[in-house]
Amino acid sequence: MEKLLNEQVTGQIREAFAKLSNPVQILFFGAQENCDYCAETLQLLTEVSELDERINLSKHELTANAALAAKFQVDKAPAIVIAGKDGDETLNLGIQFSGIPAGYEFSTLITDILLASERNSGLSAETREFLKTLKEPLHLQVFVTPT
Repeated sequence: MEKLLNEQVTGQIREAFAKLSNPVQILFFGAQENCDYCAETLQLLTEVSELDERINLSKHELTANAALAAKFQVDKAPAIVIAGKDGDETLNLGIQFSGIPAGYEFSTLITDILLASERNSGLSAETREFLKTLKEPLHLQVFVTPT
């Protein structure tokens, strides 16, 4: 199978991953049927996760692993959850992708892996204080299209 990432790109990713401080767990959720880009997404994640031993990739079928999908609020495939890893524990950091992170979204995937490793959102102290004042859960989604 032909690689999706060339040597120049993998070199840049390895250089970025040298800064990883904590292990990262990537959960891939696919589906047996009607899953456009599932194979390509899994291949991309496999190639990325093989670049550093601190990145662990697990593969899950959306229907067969419905309880795990619900735990991470995954309801479509392909889906990617970028989580922290602490021993056997997977830390839900609220980072999720729906669809394949290709094009401009690929750099966001790499950045999110780095953020998950740091266990730091990068938010300012002022923003963190504001968020503490929220009284109800806030569900924030960012949608990106390649057009």
